[in-house]
Amino acid sequence: MAPEVRTQVLDLGDGSEEWRLTSCRLVVRRGPDKGRALDLTREHVSVGTAPDCDLVLTDPTVSRRQFEVAVEDGGVVLRDRGSTNGTFVAGVRVREAFLAPGARIAAGATTLEFATGGDDRAVRLSRQHRLGELLGHSKAMRSLFAALERVAPTDTTVLIEGESGTGKELVAREVHAHSPRREQAFVVVDSGAIPANLIEAELFGHEKGAFTGATEARAGAFEEADGGTVFLDEIGELPLEMQSKLLRVLERREVKRLGSQRLVSVDVRVIAATNRNLEAEITAGRFRADLFFRLAVCRLWVAPLRQRPDDIEPLARHFLAGLGGRRVPDTILTPSLLLALARYDWPGNARELRNVIERLVVFPDLPPAEALGLTPATAAPAARWRPDLDALPYHEARHAVLDDFERRYFTAVLEDAGGVVTRAAAKAGIPRQSFHRFVRRLGLKGE
Repeated sequence: MAPEVRTQVLDLGDGSEEWRLTSCRLVVRRGPDKGRALDLTREHVSVGTAPDCDLVLTDPTVSRRQFEVAVEDGGVVLRDRGSTNGTFVAGVRVREAFLAPGARIAAGATTLEFATGGDDRAVRLSRQHRLGELLGHSKAMRSLFAALERVAPTDTTVLIEGESGTGKELVAREVHAHSPRREQAFVVVDSGAIPANLIEAELFGHEKGAFTGATEARAGAFEEADGGTVFLDEIGELPLEMQSKLLRVLERREVKRLGSQRLVSVDVRVIAATNRNLEAEITAGRFRADLFFRLAVCRLWVAPLRQRPDDIEPLARHFLAGLGGRRVPDTILTPSLLLALARYDWPGNARELRNVIERLVVFPDLPPAEALGLTPATAAPAARWRPDLDALPYHEARHAVLDDFERRYFTAVLEDAGGVVTRAAAKAGIPRQSFHRFVRRLGLKGE
């Protein structure tokens, strides 16, 4: 059956375009999540049990990332993400299939319906393919640019959502750079990299003697950003106790340093970012609903790179120009390499792509698979000791290998650096905050 979903791009005549598509949604008809639904409001959405999926299911027979649904020029396409039990459309197991209205999708013990109806949806698209340091040709990025162009000149609080490595801090910096506050401070607070007992002082400051080690008074991030913008990265990592204190500051625009009774008024714009599904975190009791609604006045979504294939080659050439300069010709981006880049899943998103290009700048003769770090010799020596891997679907096997590789790699780098995270991060060539998050997630110990 031919797809019956309409999708078209219209010129609005004001320097922008509009992407119109048939209103459609996924509705859970059977299973533990019966009744849950997801409107398709962007190019790609994901379904699975992972907390960062757009439609999070609780069915244990569903994979963490079961399938994705993409709205394309030819219609709506479902793509299985290498699920364990498979994804079935109209009773047939599929890797990729167009969805017709009323199509039934089976995943584990869950059945979903692809439903259409109602007025067409309209998504505004910028004609720009670049905004400051942000680059993208896909509809996902052009819709993000259009939203940035409208929200940046305001003082609206912004919540930026997306996976790690997609460039959420770059988006925040562009919001600030295109705002009336551009000449003032842009202060970053990484909530996931600061110990829980220090986060309050980091945000709100402290007086001398407020706690052991407080040898002098210090302004917090909100005071430092007065007149400018404070960027709260990884806001989903903020402890519950601090969430209530942050909410009061956002509502009153006043801070009180640790060890002081004096309230200080602050004039700041707040931008927050998270790689977590905060609505799922609210359901789990790990995030306050009132804080979420206070932050999510304007929500910006940065799509993962695997959902933006049109952006991979332009980004690769952009990174190559920045890293190689005139030393490395862009002929190293051969057709076979570009094909490999387009087919790769990019779990590390644009950050991982940059690393791959940097590897090619140093070793321009690497074959595509080795440049991507997929060979056993370079990326996953542990695979030789895992005969069970060939029993897993490709995506799950690769994630298992990468998890094992990360644990071995970060353990070794930490040991070489004497357990000092700052020194280890420098050796690994990644920001200290990012290294610290790896250490915490892997349960390693570092100073």
